[in-house]
Amino acid sequence: MKLSTKGRYAITAMMELALRHKQGPVTLADISVEQSISVSYLEQLFAQLRKQGLVTGLRGPGGGYCLRRPASEISIADILRAVDESLESIAQPSSAVPVAVAPRGQSLLLWDQLSHQIYDYLDSISLAQAITLKDTGAALLPGNLQRSAA
Repeated sequence: MKLSTKGRYAITAMMELALRHKQGPVTLADISVEQSISVSYLEQLFAQLRKQGLVTGLRGPGGGYCLRRPASEISIADILRAVDESLESIAQPSSAVPVAVAPRGQSLLLWDQLSHQIYDYLDSISLAQAITLKDTGAALLPGNLQRSAA
């Protein structure tokens, strides 16, 4: 299972934005310095995040980006969908791994179900919870998730 750089960077940048939400608009340059992601790459990501309604951009002096909704209302899956990250590819088996234990149709069904489980899990974790996870190191286990306040 593998999450692309695009997906990881989008989540990382959104977490940085959520952490700084009380400071007002955050520039891509600030996120770039803090997270070691190039400004040009962030520009591409934030164009997609803005188009999908997750962030809003403010121009001019003192401008930057802000979350459009509270962090508690944005799921990790929302972020991945916004940057066109295919959740199905995350759960696909590596071509180097033989899947000879079951007939082809059954193994594809297995990977499809796994993909849905991963999607449901990522959809159940809010940006606010991901920040809490980062700060506390606590595990977010299925069945133990509740939307937290931003």
